[in-house]
Amino acid sequence: MKKGRRMTKRRARGAVRPKMDYKALIREVPDFPKPGILFYDITTLLKDARAFRAILDELAARYRGRKIDKIVGIESRGFILGGPLSDRLKAGFVPVRKPGKLPADSFEVKYNLEYGSNSLAIHRDAVQMGERVLVVDDLLATGGTAAATVHLLRQLGANIVGLAFLVELTSLKGRDKLDGCPVHSLISYS
Repeated sequence: MKKGRRMTKRRARGAVRPKMDYKALIREVPDFPKPGILFYDITTLLKDARAFRAILDELAARYRGRKIDKIVGIESRGFILGGPLSDRLKAGFVPVRKPGKLPADSFEVKYNLEYGSNSLAIHRDAVQMGERVLVVDDLLATGGTAAATVHLLRQLGANIVGLAFLVELTSLKGRDKLDGCPVHSLISYS
């Protein structure tokens, strides 16, 4: 070896990186947004460039080759993951938004949250009949938001390939509301 040259190990192309401890990067905030709720704040994970890239790499690897036409991101944190993931999977991106935020003709559905209720909307021309879609969001808790999104997509005739979440609160059994749709979560809390 020549003097001054460093020997480095190179990772083989396509080799799997060791899994990061994502939980160690998530801040837990008690009593937010109301007393008795333990909020898992993913902003502390997202600000870590290496962790954010690893999350996207892991999700992209799971769904690559599945011929996904559209990534459907649920407002608003589903946009953070869904946008870059759609680029990596060479798929279109479709936002599911709160009512009044979409400018064209849309479908709307009301649903219950773990601490209230809300509505979601999607443009009627966002997904074509039979298109393969992947739903992406940051959190699966009681499943109300995800189930409402599944309902909207079925109205449009979408073929739901799966639902991908950064965090799942398994004790709340949200996946039970998703009518047999395949669910994948990177991080689980009981």
